[in-house]
Parts: sequence; C-alpha cells; structure tokens
Amino acid sequence: MTHVLTAGLLAALALPSLALTAAAETKVGLLLPASGNYAALGQDIEDGFRMALTEAGRDDIAVIEADTEADPQTGLTMARKLIMQDRADVLVGVVSSAVLGAVRDTVHQAGVPLIVANAGNSDATGKDCSPFITRVSFSNDQLNRPMGEWMAAQGIETVYTLAPDYAAGQQMIGAFSAAFEAGGGKVLGGAFTPFGKTEDFGPYLAKAAASGAQALYVFYGGADAISFVKQYDSFGLSETMPLYSVGFLTAPLYLREQGEAATGVIGALHYLPSLDTPENEAFVTAYQVDHPGKLPSEYVVAGYDAGRLLLGALETGAEGREALATALPKVAYSGPRGPLEIDPATNNIVQNVYVFETVPGGEAGMTHKLLETIPAVRDAPNGCVMG
Repeated sequence: MTHVLTAGLLAALALPSLALTAAAETKVGLLLPASGNYAALGQDIEDGFRMALTEAGRDDIAVIEADTEADPQTGLTMARKLIMQDRADVLVGVVSSAVLGAVRDTVHQAGVPLIVANAGNSDATGKDCSPFITRVSFSNDQLNRPMGEWMAAQGIETVYTLAPDYAAGQQMIGAFSAAFEAGGGKVLGGAFTPFGKTEDFGPYLAKAAASGAQALYVFYGGADAISFVKQYDSFGLSETMPLYSVGFLTAPLYLREQGEAATGVIGALHYLPSLDTPENEAFVTAYQVDHPGKLPSEYVVAGYDAGRLLLGALETGAEGREALATALPKVAYSGPRGPLEIDPATNNIVQNVYVFETVPGGEAGMTHKLLETIPAVRDAPNGCVMG
C-alpha cells in the first residue's frame, strides 16, 4: 500500500506548474514484516519512522509499504518490486537478519540506499558491507560481545545457551560465546531451536538444567520471547539458573504479557524507555500522545532514528539514490538512545549499550533497572572494505 502525504499530493494535482516539485518527491520503500512472528516489530518500526516524518512536517516524502513476512525469499521479491517497479529512492526497514542477507546483493547492485532499522546481521556491516547499506539499529556482535565481557567480569564461570536457528541466533550466540570465553568463562553447551516453530521449550530447558551451568544465556524475540520467559518461569529455574539475554527477550513490547515471570532477567540493549535524559523524556512524552499508556520499544526508536537519519541526509540537499547513500553515514545527533553516529569504516551505528535488570514497576507493571552503561560501542571492520 502506498501512502503519500496529503498536502504534497493535492498541490501536485491542483497546480500543473508544480510538476517539478512532485518530481522531486522522495520515495521511501518501507520493507518490513506486516505478518508472521515479527509483525509487531514491523509495526513499531513503522510507527517510529512515521513519527519522525510527522515531527519534521515534511510533505514531500512518499512511503510505499511492502510486507517481507520476515521470509528471505519474500523479502527479496518485495525489495526488487520497490526498487524496479516503484522506483524507490531509498529503502528503510528489514527486521530479519536472514532477509537482510537475502537482499544485500540486490540493494548493492542497484545502488539503492538501505537504512537498516533492525536486522543485526553482522556480515552486512562486516565482510558483506556496502556503501549503500547504513545501519541505525545494532549488529548482532555489537550487543552480545559486551554482554559476554560483562558476565565474565561479574564472576560467572559457566553458561548454557539457547537461540532460534537462523542467522541472528547463530551470530548472537557466536559473538557472546567468543567474548565470554575470552574473559575466562566457559560455555558448557547449547541448542538452536526451530525458528518460529518451537511451542514447547521444556525439553531445551531440561537440558540446560542438566548441563550444570551457572547461568542461561539466550536470544529470543517476537512471540517466542513471551512464551520462552513464561515457560522458563514455570519451569522453576530462576532460583538455580538465572537468566541472562540480549535484551530483546524482555523488551518493552513484551513486558505487559510476560508480567512477573520476567522478574530478574538481566539483559543488554541499545535503548531503554527508562533512560533518564532530556531527549528520551521528550521522546517518550511525544510517543504517548498517540499511544497512551504504552512505552516506546527499541523498535520504535530504531524506526524513529531511521527517519531522523533520512531527514538529516535530505537536509543537506541530497537528492537521488547515490547522493542519499553518500549523505546518510555523515548524519550524527543525540536522540532517545543517547549519542548516535555512523562509523565510516563499516556504515554501522556507534552507540551506548545498556546492561539492565527487569524488575517490577512502571506503567507496564514491569520495568528496566539500569545496571551499567557501556559507552560508544563500535564494531571492528570484520572484513569490511568500503568501496
């Protein structure tokens, strides 16, 4: 479905002399899941992106939606449609790491800038980097490496790992494990569960308990995050095997449904709605005007920052695919998550990582207590040669 801001459309229709203005309209292809396990994430990202456009009062930006279904083949088909049929100037979105891997070559070869608003596929800003891909969310390495280091520094000696069996799960656990073991810890075992198909985590939790590890480290998002936390709690492991995670597990999007089952879970994330900064307080207040009683998730912030990045590039006067691709990585500002800049060596975001504990309180009944801020985390090039 194509959305064109009304003022710009009416002006173009009513006054033929404004045809040049209509021609200069920026077309944005919004490449997000509107169905499937990650549909809620896609909606949050879209909400944040449109919030940024509304704040800026831009009437010269057309948004064209395409549902990836978080499926690599569908995502590739939709990307090709946006690029070749809809003639999008820039793509925004992508939730699944597998989808990002699938669309990478098409985006690069077409020379269309892609602002990644979620997918953490580390290779996309590593060995498979492209001057046309700029990430404003996180990389899978960027969140899990600091958590591995932090847990080892807390004296945790052994862990068992669980994650869904697809690119993000594999990369996240790999980055965490390497950092944790480099810090002196040991991974005693782990498993990758069928992505989006695992309803009963009991057998995996039983194996984790039997491993003898001190702690459990996991990555789950979407509907899986809700069911995993509830099943972990009902399994009674919290007293003997505390739960650590990359922070998506108990993100704001899921806390209301997880309830007290999420108590005590410790995670690391690039945004918390409880951050005590003027920028974040203003953002939360503005978001709640249209979403009363709801806190913005890290997905809302990623969509919002994707919009801010695009607007920043447009403010330089950049028009067209190549000019936008050049301007996007040069945008920097402080926003809801803190200072934000793009590393020119990788086109990946440089940002703070926040270690937190999930505790009772707040509007959703559960909230996040900040334990430590790890400032300005950036990835090494990891094979990236920006050309």
